[in-house]
Amino acid sequence: MADIDEVLPSLPVGLFQADRDGRVTATNAAFGALVQVSTGSPLGGPPWANAHPGDRASAELAWRRGVDAGGNVCVEFRVWHGEGRMTWVRIDASPLTDTLGRTTGFAGTALDFTDHVIRQQLLDRLEGVVGSAGDAVLILDRNGSPVYTNEAARHMFGVTDALDLIRDPAARGLLQAIRDQVPREIVNSSITSTWTGEVGFRGPDGLERTLDVDLVMRRSSDGIVEYWGGVARDITATKHLQSELTRQANHDPLTGLPNRLMLLRTAADALDGIRGTRSNVAILFMDVDRLKDVNDTVGHEVGDALLTQVAHRISHATRPSDVVARIGGDEFVVLCDGNIDEHIALDLAERIRHSLSGRIMLNGIEVELSVSIGVAVTSPQHIEGTSAGEAAIELLHNADIAMYQAKRRGRSRSELYTDAMRAESRTHKELGNELEQALAAGQLRLAYQPIISTHSGRVAGAEALLRWDHPERGTLLPAQFLHLAEESGAIVPIGDWVTRQACLDTRAWLDAGLVDRTFSVHINVSARQLAEGTFVERVLATVRQMELSPHQLTFDFDEDTLNDQQPGSLRSLQALRRFGVQLALDSFGTGVSSLTALRMCEADVLKLDGTVARMLGTSGDDDPIVRAIIQLAHALDMQVVAEWVTSADQLRRLRVLGCDLVQGHLLGEPTAADLFAGRISR
Repeated sequence: MADIDEVLPSLPVGLFQADRDGRVTATNAAFGALVQVSTGSPLGGPPWANAHPGDRASAELAWRRGVDAGGNVCVEFRVWHGEGRMTWVRIDASPLTDTLGRTTGFAGTALDFTDHVIRQQLLDRLEGVVGSAGDAVLILDRNGSPVYTNEAARHMFGVTDALDLIRDPAARGLLQAIRDQVPREIVNSSITSTWTGEVGFRGPDGLERTLDVDLVMRRSSDGIVEYWGGVARDITATKHLQSELTRQANHDPLTGLPNRLMLLRTAADALDGIRGTRSNVAILFMDVDRLKDVNDTVGHEVGDALLTQVAHRISHATRPSDVVARIGGDEFVVLCDGNIDEHIALDLAERIRHSLSGRIMLNGIEVELSVSIGVAVTSPQHIEGTSAGEAAIELLHNADIAMYQAKRRGRSRSELYTDAMRAESRTHKELGNELEQALAAGQLRLAYQPIISTHSGRVAGAEALLRWDHPERGTLLPAQFLHLAEESGAIVPIGDWVTRQACLDTRAWLDAGLVDRTFSVHINVSARQLAEGTFVERVLATVRQMELSPHQLTFDFDEDTLNDQQPGSLRSLQALRRFGVQLALDSFGTGVSSLTALRMCEADVLKLDGTVARMLGTSGDDDPIVRAIIQLAHALDMQVVAEWVTSADQLRRLRVLGCDLVQGHLLGEPTAADLFAGRISR
């Protein structure tokens, strides 16, 4: 056989001949350039003589196995050239036989296999990454048959082999769903296009799932589809989470009712829907009375159970078309859309109020339940010229104003909003803002009304009455503004100022010798003040600073203070009495549980309300009720003060009945401290 260099001397492909042991016997120039790294001859050695040391043993072993098998031999190895350049070489050799069929050697080719190996390595690495990815990766041919799927894709479809995708109904359904949902302009396009969208399908477990699909449709230069490829990720859990977050953002977590945000959005839609019609929209705004007392006395768990019970009862008392929402701690709203007017809205409010009135049992504890309800109704003409969102906010605000009116008129009632309420609410708000600055501006002062002993006629004490010298409204009495101080919390600093100023004036009267050590100044105190944790300490500090005896200070409290069921209030009263401060149960006889009040809190003084003793002296008969009250108070070691004494006959009868002290306009009107001092001196 002729030598290779004689037959094909100029071929760029490396050609060689070798014996059975793989030792090169002949080569062309291209072979030497491919496998040699020096100027030496490759003859006599194996083709892999200059291979990477790690590849020589494996190449030798591969050659021997090929020879022993009696077939073609394929060997791959690396050759390092200068400057760090590496070449992958592939040897393919076929046996040479003699006339007897015996193998005498091998002839073969040597090819630069570098690009193929690099591509294969890249594909292997991509397969390693894509194959273990959590997202499903699919490649389909132009007919929709799978060319490649990773493990995640096969798991998603519930199959073990890519070919099963063709046979499995669920897999075929998903592939068809993807093809069906791709926009027609992408399918009909003549260039490579991409699409991203969501696809719903029923998984192998029978559950509905949602996939987020990124799809590419590869086309050749003549517009023919070569393959479809895409990545699909299961976003079912994410969609459920988003749905749950949306629900939480629009619903109250305790009751499951819509919250303020969703209510206003629903109300805006309802108001938008009545434009150009004769329909009305109504909002019923309800507030649970004294929920704070329930939380403070029996705990927030019972309070939460109460709110859940309220939500349940409101839902059962309303119509199916009404929307019930909870927009605050103790605030619920009912949105009524469609066939409703003021009369129907008030009837519905009363039905809800009755369902939320009375005693209920929660967690083994009996709780008194009542609500105050405000009703506001709007019609298409009321919302002309405003957006639906603004109209919804105004309607809710109007119902809120009506609810506060129900609160001020005694709670557990329903009130219909009127324009007069808005004006009153505006005045109420303005006065509340001005009250915040009244103390700092020096607009508050005290007036003192004397308390006279019926037996000696001496001034035994005085009641300090608060006055507000408003720069525009004139002098305001406590009934006109103290409820504002209670709502805002300003009653606490105002109350501290009253206590300090009353003690300061008493100290001045003592120093001037106008009163003796038995004199006591009476100050009205509210439940909000008594509930303050440091109230007792502040009072005692003021008494010590003015060098007064604690009994020279008397705090007047009414039955409502006790009925508020604030444990802090009762503790503060008891602590004050232990330190020597006197307590007076004010306006006795007007409450529904006056005898219970005597049992709940021990007091030093009982102040008989003026309405009880009003008829004394008019008929000449002793009032048996007044006599019984005075005797009961004396039996409990309490002094009795009769208020609102306006006639001499009334004063005489009170003295005969054994009343200890009296006060009223007959004996002296409230005056400033200096005028009061002048009256005492006269």
